[in-house]
Amino acid sequence: MIEKIFKAYDVRAIYPEPLSEDAAWRVGYGTAGYLKGQYGGKSVDGVSKGDTVVVGRDMRPHSPVLVKALIAGLRAGGMSVIDIGMIDTSMIYFAINHLGAVGGIMTTASHNPVEYNGFKISGPKAKPIGSSSGLEDIKKIAVATTDSKLPPANGTKLEKQDIWAAYRKHVLGFLDLKRPLKVVVDASNGMAGKMVPAVFGGVPNLTIVPVLFEVTGSFVHDPNPLVEKNLEYLRVTLKKTPDADLGACFDGDADRCIFTDEVGTTIGCDLMTALLAKDFLAKPENKAAAIVYDLRSSHVVKDVVLAAGGVPVRDRVGHAFIKKTLAEKNAVFGGELSGHFYFRDNFFADSGAIAFARLLSVLSAQPKKLSAVMAPFHKYFATGEVNFIVEDKDGTIKLLEQKYGGVGGKVDFLDGITVELDGWWFNVRKSNTEPLLRLNLEAKSAGLRDDKFGELKAILGHPAEGH
Repeated sequence: MIEKIFKAYDVRAIYPEPLSEDAAWRVGYGTAGYLKGQYGGKSVDGVSKGDTVVVGRDMRPHSPVLVKALIAGLRAGGMSVIDIGMIDTSMIYFAINHLGAVGGIMTTASHNPVEYNGFKISGPKAKPIGSSSGLEDIKKIAVATTDSKLPPANGTKLEKQDIWAAYRKHVLGFLDLKRPLKVVVDASNGMAGKMVPAVFGGVPNLTIVPVLFEVTGSFVHDPNPLVEKNLEYLRVTLKKTPDADLGACFDGDADRCIFTDEVGTTIGCDLMTALLAKDFLAKPENKAAAIVYDLRSSHVVKDVVLAAGGVPVRDRVGHAFIKKTLAEKNAVFGGELSGHFYFRDNFFADSGAIAFARLLSVLSAQPKKLSAVMAPFHKYFATGEVNFIVEDKDGTIKLLEQKYGGVGGKVDFLDGITVELDGWWFNVRKSNTEPLLRLNLEAKSAGLRDDKFGELKAILGHPAEGH
């Protein structure tokens, strides 16, 4: 049963079955075994302590018991632990580097409903550990372990630390307000309800209008801001706050933030990537720097990066790929359509708090409203991501290659199939877990978008329910 809790990028399942305290102990034990096997208790890159792991948790009602079992497993496997308490996920990446730990584990299920929980595991310097970078090894150790009652190994320690002051200083290093701003923030009853007051509370010229900041262990709306209906509480409050400059909605563990303009219009995460990329590239020290973005993003991202003198780098979807490419290219910034934004000066890791700080900084530096600031980025017309139920996924992708490659389309297979044609392009990716193909299409006009969307539907079939 424990095998089912391991996913491509993390550990995630329903509590208490299959994600039980016993399973949490095994994840801790497996992580300790993997990290010790890799780093052998030695310092890593002259910085990380090879025998210490940082742990944190979100506000879910079962997170305390799971993190307790996780810590017991880590210590049984020979790791000392620094427990930094209830935090947002991005704080674990900071803590690994700030405290010089060999890795970290965040107990969270991110944007999933309250009955879910899980673990996001990172290695030295907060590098993600996924199925292709260690998670399979952790799984093998966890599954093979026969005794989940082992005591802490000799010499291992458990200490608790409060690093909120250091974290606040780090995040506010990205904030530079030039004029007063008022922002409506929906914390989704999640970790932003603790993080936003702790980090942004008392900042001069910044007024926060709170929505669902109560950390109750349950959710008034699903803590997934990518779903439009979950932004309604934010929009209602924006209407009641006519002098607000923008809206922001964080997900459950507050590592993602979706923004709206002053009237509640959602800003696509790819357009936000373009805006922040332009801002970073305007700094002399970032001249000709790389910007990484996932290949579903609007072509406006590439246009903006090139116009600003940067180097646009398309990448596969997923934080493990984006973080790896950022580090390899020493890219100053990166963005995903999912709402994850990555920063070179944040250890190449993503942060909802820093994305929030940078948008406020950009907006405050000019007198325009956010809707006017975003207007130039609306150059193209997109379908958004549309799912199609397709049993023969590989065969359908081959058919797309033959049809559009045969008429001069530029085809690549970086992630699924991407085809660029005259005035429009599309990407089709396979779901890892379901008989689904995911389509993103963009064109230079709404008419061309609709025409080509109809053309592709004739091949892909009817969209899945909800599309």
